[in-house]
This record gives sequence, C-alpha cells and structure tokens, in this order.
Amino acid sequence: MKQRLFTRNFAFLISGQISSLMGNYALKFALSMYVLEQTGSAGIFAGLLALSMLPTILLSPLGGILADRANRRNIMVGLDLLSGLFVLAAGLILSSGLLPSSGGDLSLIGALLIILSVLAAFESPTVQACVPQMLSGDNLLKGNALVSQVSAVSGLIAPFLGSLLYSAVGILPVLWAAAACFFLTALLECFIRLNYQPPQKAPGLLSVIREDFSDSMRFLRRKEPDILKLLLLAALVSLFVAGTTVVGFPYLVRTVLGLSPEYYGAAESAMGLSAILGTLSVALLAGKFLPRHLAAVFVSFGLCLIPSGLAFLLPLGTLSRYFVLLIMFCASQLGCCIFSTYAITLVQGRTPQQLMGKVMAYVYTLSMCAQPLGQLMYGALFDLFSASPYWVLIPSGLVVSAIGLASVRFFRRLEG
Repeated sequence: MKQRLFTRNFAFLISGQISSLMGNYALKFALSMYVLEQTGSAGIFAGLLALSMLPTILLSPLGGILADRANRRNIMVGLDLLSGLFVLAAGLILSSGLLPSSGGDLSLIGALLIILSVLAAFESPTVQACVPQMLSGDNLLKGNALVSQVSAVSGLIAPFLGSLLYSAVGILPVLWAAAACFFLTALLECFIRLNYQPPQKAPGLLSVIREDFSDSMRFLRRKEPDILKLLLLAALVSLFVAGTTVVGFPYLVRTVLGLSPEYYGAAESAMGLSAILGTLSVALLAGKFLPRHLAAVFVSFGLCLIPSGLAFLLPLGTLSRYFVLLIMFCASQLGCCIFSTYAITLVQGRTPQQLMGKVMAYVYTLSMCAQPLGQLMYGALFDLFSASPYWVLIPSGLVVSAIGLASVRFFRRLEG
C-alpha cells in the first residue's frame, strides 16, 4: 500500500513549522527595524546578527546528540515552549520601563537573539531528524521539499506582515504575536507520536558526547564516506551562493548599478518566488530526479554567474544589466533549493535512525560555517573589483562549473 504524505505526524509537524517560522521571521524583521530606528546603524544590527549565529554554529553538534538520545517530540515541544517564554519575558521587560535609558533595550534584544540562536541549534537537527522517521521512499523527498517550501513561503510573507504590524502598533505587539506563534507550535507538536527507545545509560555527560561524536564520525569516515563528500559539496554550494547572492547581488544592484531600493525589493521578491518554485519542482519530480542530475544543477550555478559577469563586460545599459542579473540569480536560487533539498534527502536515506540527529547537525553546522565565510570572501572581492565586477563573477562561474563537472562520477556512484 502506498504511504500517504500527510500522515497524522507529518501534518502536525508541518502545521507547527508554519506557526513557528511565521513568528520567527516576523520577529527578526521587526527587531531589525527597531534596532535601525534606535541606532541609525546597520553595522550594529549586523554585529548582533553575527554574534547570534555563533551559538548555532558551535552548539548544533550537541543538538544532534540530544536529538538521538532523547524523545524528539519532547525536544521540539520544550524548545518552542522556551522560545515563547523568552520572547514573552522580553516583551514584559521592554514594556516595564525598568531598563536603563542608554542601550538597555538594545542589550535586551541582543540577549534575545542569542538565546533564540541557542535554541535553534538544538531544534533544527531535531526537526530534520524527524522527517525520515515519519516518511520513507518518494514521500521523504516530497516531505523535505514541503518543509523547504514552508520555509520559503514564510520567509516571503512573514516579514511583510511583521512590517505592517510593527508600523501600525510598534515592537511590543510583534513580540506578543511571536510568543503566541511559539506557544501554538508547542501545542501542535504535543499531538505528534514518535517511537522512542531510550538509549543505554552512559557513565556521564562527557562520555555520552565523546561516544556519540566518535560513532558518528566513524560512520561518516568509514561506512559512508560518500555522505561526508556530499556534505562538503553542499557546503561549497552554500559558500558560493551565500557570497554571490547575499553579498554580491545587493551590492551590484544598489552600489554598482546605483538603482533604488524598489528595484532591489522587487528582485528579492522574485528570488523568493524562485525558491518556492524550486521546492515545488522537487516535489513534482520525485521519483524522476536522480542523483546524477545534481552534477548538472551544480554546473548551472556556474553557468548563471558567467552571463552575470558578461553583462558588466558588454556595453549594456543599467536596466539591461539589472534584468540579466535578476534572471540569472533567480535561476541560481531555484537550483539551490533543488540541490539542498535533494542532497538532504540523500543523506537521510543513507543514515541510520540512531545517528540521524548527529548527521543532520553536521549538515546544518557546515552550511552555517560556509555562509559567513562566503560572505566575507565575496565582500572583500567585490570591494576590490568594484569597478570591474566581471573579474569576480566570471572566474567564480568557471570555478563552480569545473567543480560541478568534476563531481559527475561521484554523483553517478551515489546513484549506484
């Protein structure tokens, strides 16, 4: 009998993710607006965001260990409940008037972002480990695509709703609404039922960490080295995409081309729609898309960068260059969603349940590490070649295409 995609467990998981992500995205967008209004400095908020990413990067491996040692349903319920309580507490403190007049509210927001980052380090591996426990076969790929699609749609809608709410009534109602979203998520996750077998007791916490870390690394190095190679390839994708899309695209549109924020906002919306189409394509192609096709997707990243560079080398007008960038970066965003969703599904399909949380944590950690590295690298490169960005885009496209071509045999072996 064919397994249904929307089983009871998966339906509650998706419903909880919708509520949680809507609250998360709206909250972070409103907090950014609040900090910018209070300080007038984008650098201060960028510093707060960079600081808040560190706990996620450092603690994700521990989150994976917890996901394999404890009841995953209870972990998700507890983490979303704590998220709601901390956001609620921040709102109460902010509204009490007890904070110091100079920088007290910014310190509170910085502390809240760091706390939410710590909780995310434990929740993300747990959610990713739950999907293969609920689904199998083609439904696993469709399920991962749906989780990514929920994230993409929430990222498109929630900031807009958060901006409306913030502009109309201020920061406090946004905090109350976000807290309510987290509490609703915890309630929905209470109805999830997952099989759980308590592991054998270990002598102590350090022994548990050492044993689980050794088991997972032994699995990746000896039993499934192809998974480790796939993780490194996914990190390379994250490095190039984060560098060119997050840093390069806005820099090229706003600084090099000198276009207004409306043009950049329209481009961001278009790339958000591309991400949604990418995840929808994965669901529609389930059973037809093979691992060997990932090499072609990888090459396509490079092929998208080369025309983007040529647009600045050829005698084109400003709007013509803008539309070339828009089309190429939307295509790159679509391919990135296909690659990441399918790569995660491949990793999940080859990983035993007792190691799922830890391996998913490595996926998350490598991606999180690659993103700031790519942003720093491309930030320096675009500053250095601001007058001739084609010296960044075209060589990057050639390098990415070469890596994609070199990975053809690897992906064919994965298929076998």
